[in-house]
Amino acid sequence: MDASAWGLLALFLGLTTVIAWPLGRWMAALLEGRHAAWMRRVEAPLFRAAGVDPDASMPWTRYAFALLAFNGIGALFVYGMQRMQQLMPLNPAGMGAVSPDSSFNTALSFVTNTNWQGYGGESTMAYLTQMVALAGQNFLSAATGIVVAFVLIRGFAQRSAAGVGNFWADLVRATLWLLVPLSLVVALVLAGQGVIQNFDAYKDVQAVGATQQLAMGPVASQEAIKMVGTNGGGFFNANSAHPFENPNAWTNLLQMLAIFAIPAGLCFTFGRGVGDIRQGWAVLAAMTVLFVAAVLVAIPAEQAGNPQLAQLGVDTSGGNMEGKEVRFGIAASTLFAAITTAASCGAVNAMHDSFTPLGGMVPMMLMQLGEVVFGGVGSGLYGMLVFAILAVFIAGLMIGRTPEYLGKKIEAYEMKLASVVILVTPLVVLLGTSLAVLASAGKAGIANPGAHGFSEILYAFTSAANNNGSAFAGLSANTPFYNTLLGIAVWIGRFGVIVPVLAIAGALAAKKRLPVTAGTMPTHGPLFVVLLVGTVLLVGLLNYVPSLALGPIVEHLMLWHVQ
Repeated sequence: MDASAWGLLALFLGLTTVIAWPLGRWMAALLEGRHAAWMRRVEAPLFRAAGVDPDASMPWTRYAFALLAFNGIGALFVYGMQRMQQLMPLNPAGMGAVSPDSSFNTALSFVTNTNWQGYGGESTMAYLTQMVALAGQNFLSAATGIVVAFVLIRGFAQRSAAGVGNFWADLVRATLWLLVPLSLVVALVLAGQGVIQNFDAYKDVQAVGATQQLAMGPVASQEAIKMVGTNGGGFFNANSAHPFENPNAWTNLLQMLAIFAIPAGLCFTFGRGVGDIRQGWAVLAAMTVLFVAAVLVAIPAEQAGNPQLAQLGVDTSGGNMEGKEVRFGIAASTLFAAITTAASCGAVNAMHDSFTPLGGMVPMMLMQLGEVVFGGVGSGLYGMLVFAILAVFIAGLMIGRTPEYLGKKIEAYEMKLASVVILVTPLVVLLGTSLAVLASAGKAGIANPGAHGFSEILYAFTSAANNNGSAFAGLSANTPFYNTLLGIAVWIGRFGVIVPVLAIAGALAAKKRLPVTAGTMPTHGPLFVVLLVGTVLLVGLLNYVPSLALGPIVEHLMLWHVQ
């Protein structure tokens, strides 16, 4: 990595920490209901109208049912709006109804915080659909992830409690007092920097030798929540590579910071929630170590360029610029790719399909770790805490002691549920990839046969099951086969993890909190950070090693093979 890349990485990590600290304090206040009295007065009419007692704590089963029912209704609403958008206002381009399979995929994708898009936004979705159905779910799916993290924090913090909190109160507070204000600030800054926000009809402009149509729309508002909520997706097909979504280096930095702000802040929320801020620093340190290691592989791989072009006499001293915007360059584009896949975001400012094999493998591996390297809003923290439970279990086996984490015994029930959380996404990814490479409908979408074509399919199912939403994009996935299969993958990958996490939280909340003794393993120091990082790498990634060997690894060996 050159000096500019090191400087950008250091600036990003420093600003992320500065933003995350106060944000974590605020989320801890929301977690514990310590927000301002005037805010509670604003909430009160909403709760009365819905017949909700915000102080009534739910058992985990009731909390899970409310969460699943709410998201299921959301999926039906998004599906219906797409199918009927030609009848609705704010449709200046006259967009017609979206096909049933694409509507199915998009509805499940946006409800699960995945935002996988098999369509071009500016050529498929009307303004009202983008604003109400898609951007609306950007808020609600992000809030869903945050409240699950809140529940797991309560599970560790509470003592012999029957309930884990109130879903409706958590959802309203996460949306109203966290996501909306942050998105408003980010949207205003983006609009000030040139991101468009209008309801104009598409404009015809005279380009060099031809007339070009430029899509318009309310972009800044959707761009803000797609980043703040780690949703991903894009108003335009080019996503954050489009100048109307991401005009310059400053907006690019702002968008990267917006992606990590809440996931990093939740680490401090966790520390405050359990009464020991050092626990939050330990989790944040583990995430940062994994993230920096990934960046230190990805950026040099892209800066090294393509050796086969060098053999043809092409100057590759500038690195691999294929698929990247000149206004961002290699370092900012590759760092963005690592951030968006380390978090469960999926927004892209470059074509991941054009990365070198190692450069493209890093985003894929970051997703395959379980989206826990900061991860999505809420989902990164609760995923990493499940790995922490596994880490203390392994440590307990090594020393012959009943494992405990933050004063809660980790017993067989919790370990079975943790195993489900860790294994459900690899199962979906590998089964989905196998079906796609065996089925003729799956192979029909491959534009690049061989190892790279396999990587495209593996990346697609990795992205879907881990609720990321980015793509290699060389795969033609807007077909009934892929829309259906990937739609199922995003749903299982989201709620197949959330439900057992809520069950773990319920079990922990019911346990007594044990006092610290001389035999208690410290979980806030460097030794635990190393153990946690090792557990994530060994358990999270080993499932995928054979498939990675068939795709990016063999492609890398082929690329650097000297004739």
